[in-house]
Amino acid sequence: MTSSALELGSARAIARAIAAGACSATELVQASLDRIARVDRTLNSFTAVTADRALATAATIDALRARGQSLLPLAGVPFAVKNLFDLEGLTTVAGSKIHRERAPAKQDATIVSRLIRAGAIPMGALNMDEYAYGFTTENFHDGVTRNPRDPSRIAGGSSGGSAAAVAAGLVPISLGTDTNGSIRVPSSMCGIFGLKPTFGRLSRAGSVPFVPSLDHVGPFARTAADLALAYDMMQGPDRLDPACAHRALEPVSSLIGQGVQGLRIGVLGGYFHEHAGPAARGAVQAVASALKASDEVLFPATDVARGAAFVMTAAEGAGQHFDDIRSRIDDFDPVLRERWLAGALVPAAWVLRAQRVRRWYCEQVLDAFGQYDLLLAAATPVEAWKIGTETMHLNGVDLPARANMGLLTQPISFAGLPVAAVPVSGVGENGMPIAVQIIARPWREDLCLRAAAWLEHQGIATAPVQAGL
Repeated sequence: MTSSALELGSARAIARAIAAGACSATELVQASLDRIARVDRTLNSFTAVTADRALATAATIDALRARGQSLLPLAGVPFAVKNLFDLEGLTTVAGSKIHRERAPAKQDATIVSRLIRAGAIPMGALNMDEYAYGFTTENFHDGVTRNPRDPSRIAGGSSGGSAAAVAAGLVPISLGTDTNGSIRVPSSMCGIFGLKPTFGRLSRAGSVPFVPSLDHVGPFARTAADLALAYDMMQGPDRLDPACAHRALEPVSSLIGQGVQGLRIGVLGGYFHEHAGPAARGAVQAVASALKASDEVLFPATDVARGAAFVMTAAEGAGQHFDDIRSRIDDFDPVLRERWLAGALVPAAWVLRAQRVRRWYCEQVLDAFGQYDLLLAAATPVEAWKIGTETMHLNGVDLPARANMGLLTQPISFAGLPVAAVPVSGVGENGMPIAVQIIARPWREDLCLRAAAWLEHQGIATAPVQAGL
């Protein structure tokens, strides 16, 4: 029973089972550890497992229940984090060689500590692209993370370990980051739900920055309800992150069952249709049909916005590591090394122009939401490709694979909009899933999650665990 609860149950179901005494937190954590030991030999999603801490935390929860005390909303639920979030006692390596020389973290990252305060149990750190600059999690130092749906394929990135661990049933919830698509891309590749909140909604304190003016943090889960619950537990202002909004908590868990009646929903066309392959277009059509969304909406100059995002990413990202670029360039992944060198040479005038483009683009995008509550677009141009693939064939054109998996996510991040990625299966030739982005105006994560939950209830969006691994 414990093993099946871990592999097939939601975080909510696990918390209920522990609260009811159907299983103990210690049994559940041990089942998670056993499954990680067995399955992750193939997947390589974890870079560190915090077994002692997890078992000690579980024992504390079991003792509370034995004394008849009420338990917290996520009591006993295992979770894991992308290895650029601080976990007390672990060195935060951020997928790099250089950060391995740092001392262990003295405290947990803010959103990690908030999940722990809600009763969740940290199981360890997860693989990623080095310094979050990539879309494949083919990590030069820690190895490739494999896709639970097909281990010959990528899991996506840069939060590939986070998505793979949830898809494989190792944990029901994980944390990732999204600068240009690093939550939505692996959600699409691995066939699970992911949430990129509004820029500034969740605290980034205690995480290694990539591009501070574009970085977001958010959760992965196998159900929309778990996604909403994890998001609720992490909300709130944080003086340690200057970009974190000082807004009152806006819980969404109680709202997501309201359905989609009355919501005005459009489909992003133009750029977003042209850069989607057949499976991606099929996924959007399936979701749009279910939501009765037929109006085409155009964002202006999206290709220009993506170019500006590239400039900001390269320049600001290189700036975070400038001293190491000058003195330790050979310690970077060779692919990343070239990107950092190019970014370090970007003229300041280009960055200023890119920031001006961002302001203009955000204004134009917000105008589109005057008539719509939600907009739809594919999350990735194609499904997960084979590990080692260098070229992506998209609508008759061959493109560099690694640089272009974020074609459809990068412009949305640039505008800082909240997005839920919902997985759709059965639309491609190879049986792999692909996700659709459900996009709202700033601060309306509740609408994204309402639509995600409704699509899950209708059987359009599904995230079955890969229990046979």
